Amino acid sequence: MLLAERHGGVVINADSAQVYADLRILSARPSAEEEASVPHRLFGHVDGADDYSAARWAAEARAAIAEAHKHGQLPILVGGTGMYLRTLVDGIAPVPEIQPHVRAHVRALAVADAHAELAELDPEAAGRLRASDTTRVARALEVVRSTGHGIAHWQAHRVGGIGESVEVLGLVMLPDRAWLHARTDTRFEAMLEAGAAEEVRTLAARTDVGANAPVRRAIGVAEIAGWLDGHYDRAEAVARAQAATRQYAKRQYTWFRRQPPEAWGRTTETDTYALLGQFERKLSI
Repeated sequence: MLLAERHGGVVINADSAQVYADLRILSARPSAEEEASVPHRLFGHVDGADDYSAARWAAEARAAIAEAHKHGQLPILVGGTGMYLRTLVDGIAPVPEIQPHVRAHVRALAVADAHAELAELDPEAAGRLRASDTTRVARALEVVRSTGHGIAHWQAHRVGGIGESVEVLGLVMLPDRAWLHARTDTRFEAMLEAGAAEEVRTLAARTDVGANAPVRRAIGVAEIAGWLDGHYDRAEAVARAQAATRQYAKRQYTWFRRQPPEAWGRTTETDTYALLGQFERKLSI
């Protein structure tokens, strides 16, 4: 936000949970006041019932970047969903549209059954994916069942990336893990105080949002729902959500340390003004 204020920027969301209108508090979206202070795009613009994807986000992000450039503004992508960023920069695999009956079959399966079927049809993908990864296992299975080719076949060819037409200057934050865990623990408590439980109650009451909808898989939704349903108390819900957040942060930490281009740079810095200086040096502004 400070970078946007100083240099005529537009903040563009690259977080897969913060796209949903249903989860302002639980996804830690910017507040209404923050969104009003500088231009923000792609925050809270998706209904929880929508079948949103990385491909749709990348198309919307390309449009937001082009619009910013058109008006002489600096597009500032922020967020931790690596698949979103990779799809935007490198492009997307040209997988044909999945046949509806195949998608319905796959989504009706328990993740263990889906992984077992994937192991038969695409052993390479099954060996690479965690057996509990509902989203990626289902995607790999529906691709191989619908197209006859494993997902790696399609991922070898990518189209639509901005990497060759737009200069992307990245900086990966890799702060001290103890500092990070303390902040995520504190933040979840603050989310509950701000009304996260009511968000989950409202989402749980929606009959048009499927049980496996991505919005329901956001960290904290299942944990708070278990508390609201009486399966365990508030303290247990907090402990479960904090543990899930730390596990996710560990996976993010590993991915962002290894996957983005080395030229993006990595920093352990957490001071706002020091980070601002690092970006300004990258941008030569």
